[in-house]
Amino acid sequence: MAKVQTISQQAEAIAQKLNIAKYDIYGSSVDETSVQVDKGKPKQVKASNRSSVIVRVWNDQNQIGVTSTTDVDETGLEMALKTAYEASSFGVKENAPDFSPQAKELTAEVDFTKSEPAPVPELIETLVDAEKGVLDSHEAIASVPYNGIAQREIERFYLNSEGAQRSEERTYASVYLYGKTEQEGRKPRAAGAMRVKNGLAQLEVSDCVKEAAEKTISHLDYEKIASGKYPVVFSAEAFLSLLGAFSNMYNAQNILDNRSLSTAESIGTQVASPLLSVYDDELHLENVSAETFDGEGTPTRRLALIEKGVLKNFIHSAGTAKRMNAEPTGHASIGAKVSIGLNYIEVLPGESADDAYQLDKADGVVLIDDLQALHAGVNALQGSFSLPFDGWLIKDGKRISVESATVAGDFRQVLKSIEHIEPEAETTPGGICPRVWISELSITGEA
Repeated sequence: MAKVQTISQQAEAIAQKLNIAKYDIYGSSVDETSVQVDKGKPKQVKASNRSSVIVRVWNDQNQIGVTSTTDVDETGLEMALKTAYEASSFGVKENAPDFSPQAKELTAEVDFTKSEPAPVPELIETLVDAEKGVLDSHEAIASVPYNGIAQREIERFYLNSEGAQRSEERTYASVYLYGKTEQEGRKPRAAGAMRVKNGLAQLEVSDCVKEAAEKTISHLDYEKIASGKYPVVFSAEAFLSLLGAFSNMYNAQNILDNRSLSTAESIGTQVASPLLSVYDDELHLENVSAETFDGEGTPTRRLALIEKGVLKNFIHSAGTAKRMNAEPTGHASIGAKVSIGLNYIEVLPGESADDAYQLDKADGVVLIDDLQALHAGVNALQGSFSLPFDGWLIKDGKRISVESATVAGDFRQVLKSIEHIEPEAETTPGGICPRVWISELSITGEA
């Protein structure tokens, strides 16, 4: 993709020719190579280049027109600016998007160490070895039906007619392995693991193999669980999934649309146990896909969402910040409609506790490792959820896989029922979080 300075100069000249006074442009390009294997042989090899450029133009009535293109040469830019300007006649007049007031502020200095892409044969060989490692770990593991290694190189830029210019480049690689068992007279069981790093050389493939194998094996000796209320422990991934499913609690656009568990007056109220502190920290050192600015050019930064149980901040775009007398927070994505979403979540670890909160000594506790069907089992406006899960019933410190069950409750009550947050946090692709202990939730086992 062309350098941001060149695009900025071309856009400025074209805008003057078209009598366009106000515009901004956001672009991204992704080069990706991915492989999948099946029992030692390549199953799928893909390479792609995806480019997208969003152009927004404001007319003298402050109406906005938006268009997209994949072409950033002079001809493509001129066509995009002209089309967006023509579309601005049909733009909204009330609460129209505007530039972020922070679009020209300095962004954080982040070391985006780029890795050279590995050749496809090396990706295939690495994945074949990883698949074999999972298959060889136990005779009951018959296949690794879902697997893959991907490497990506990403470029992003933002500029506007007031002189803002931002750009960044980064690379990262990922691997996922999902083993499946087959045993006579027993139901198939499955589990997986994933790792993400800056490049293939840094990717912890052996750790991913070990985790995928151990989780899959741990589900072999499953039992039914009686329906009832149980103390529940959420894994890092499971708890982060819940926080994401109910992100309308801190999303300013949802609040303005009256589609949130919060209201504008909720800031400063106690929404969770004092044990819980949640931050959105896109620039965390463990976030290998960190971005220093959002789609509107606003710098990303660490933002407190919940501190010691108190709701501290909402996430904002430039538009919602203006309407709610706040500041943009670096969570906006640009497009025909500006949307807002969480970046990288960090749940602070707690303190050491007595034996009552030690899994290897617990009894009658359900450990939930992975929540499923979040798209269907969550009512984000009411705060309720009923979700199938993978996990274990802990009996005298021993894990017994749960055959099939769902967990149900109210998200707000879950936050207030936190009894313990473990002192060691786990890094996942979506954030950092320790295991979280809840006093009790309803578990429904298979009849």
